[in-house]
Amino acid sequence: MLTYIIQVIFFQVLFLAVYDFFLGKETFFTKNRFYLLATAVLSFVLPLLKIPTLQKAIPQEYAILLPEIILSPQTIIEKASWYQSINYMDVLFGIGSLLFLIVFIIKLTKIIKLISNHEKISKEGYKLILLPKNSRAFSFFNYIFIGKEIPEEKKSKIIEHELVHSKQRHTIDLLVFEFLKIVMWFNPMLYLYQNRIALVHEFISDETVSKSTEKTNYINNLLSEIFQVEHISFINQFYKHSLIKKRIIMMTKKQSKKVQQLKYLLLIPMLASMLFYTACSNNEIQEEVKKETKSSIETDKNKEDLLPPPVSPISKELLNKIKEKIKKDHISEEEKDEFLKELLRRKYKASLQDGNMPFSAVDKVPAFINKGEGKDAFNKNMRDFVKNNFNTNLANSLGLEPGKKRIYVQFKIDENGNLIETKARAPHPKLKEEALRMLKKMPKLQPGEDKGKAVKVGYTLPISFEVK
Repeated sequence: MLTYIIQVIFFQVLFLAVYDFFLGKETFFTKNRFYLLATAVLSFVLPLLKIPTLQKAIPQEYAILLPEIILSPQTIIEKASWYQSINYMDVLFGIGSLLFLIVFIIKLTKIIKLISNHEKISKEGYKLILLPKNSRAFSFFNYIFIGKEIPEEKKSKIIEHELVHSKQRHTIDLLVFEFLKIVMWFNPMLYLYQNRIALVHEFISDETVSKSTEKTNYINNLLSEIFQVEHISFINQFYKHSLIKKRIIMMTKKQSKKVQQLKYLLLIPMLASMLFYTACSNNEIQEEVKKETKSSIETDKNKEDLLPPPVSPISKELLNKIKEKIKKDHISEEEKDEFLKELLRRKYKASLQDGNMPFSAVDKVPAFINKGEGKDAFNKNMRDFVKNNFNTNLANSLGLEPGKKRIYVQFKIDENGNLIETKARAPHPKLKEEALRMLKKMPKLQPGEDKGKAVKVGYTLPISFEVK
């Protein structure tokens, strides 16, 4: 989830940078409006797109995520309570979204009260709401709100201005960003997006109205009166002091040349690079670990029946296919295993040619010599090895913040039973060194086999511990 949020914000930063540096100063207001809308939505969608062609073009590490090993489990058991199972980050996000939803409902209720409690005049295509004792002017869908204190000679142009907002459904744009802010209230880019599209709306309306009147007179009307402002982010306001200068500058600016529209082509390489980035991020160990860690093994407890869950972009898809196959054909457990292996072989065909095999696809998993064979034995022996060779006291001497920490080690067992391509990720460099030192002490293993031939098999092993 955190990775998704970072990607959304990162993409929005890039999209807005392109807008501010290349597009925002041009007079292609309608195109800029749709650019802002489209890129804001795209930034939420792009991290979810997984194009198979791009993923196949990127080298992948085929590893199996072994059951998590917890060091010093007694400390964790003593401190365990109901509140430790709560994801406080999710709770914080949820509370924030709820508060923003409540604020939105309050503001929407305020507009509904303005409509129901004040004088309404039905016109062709819109309804005019007269607000006594104020000089506010704004629109919400086909409702145009205008203060009675605004001079009559100015009302016609203001209504004409607000009608453009109404006819072009500018309120929908602002509501889109309002809902996005409820979902991701902590994202500052959404507020910048909403401010920019609100300004574009004013440019569009000013351009339309100024065609039917003298620009100088129209600008003087903007400057000659001080209007009140309604502090609601999803309405189109005729007067907003912070935007007046920008509106006047844009009205007096020469029309941009059509050739400047080529700047929108910058979207093509941007989108291509973003899709490539999301495809790459799928292959990171960190992403795999976050998605697939579902079980744990305590080093001094007997949980030999836990098997390592497969880590691959298609693991859930494979399991769903197996379930469908079982329902249709009522296949046995042995047939189910063979079906899974065949699916894995097809998926990782390119990898198999290089001698790499996923854990779930091999006929015979690697084993500690003279210590039993099979998945259960391998898990037990790996758990014992970590318990006996990892310095569990090191973590408390490094000044880390108290709480649960994890180390992830990745390795492969080659055709000769040797550990190769060892990697580690840890919250402190010394812990990473300790994990790699531990892996160097791994004895030679019996290699995995498939169809009677020794093959290379990869793993990712999470190690969990508690810092006091």
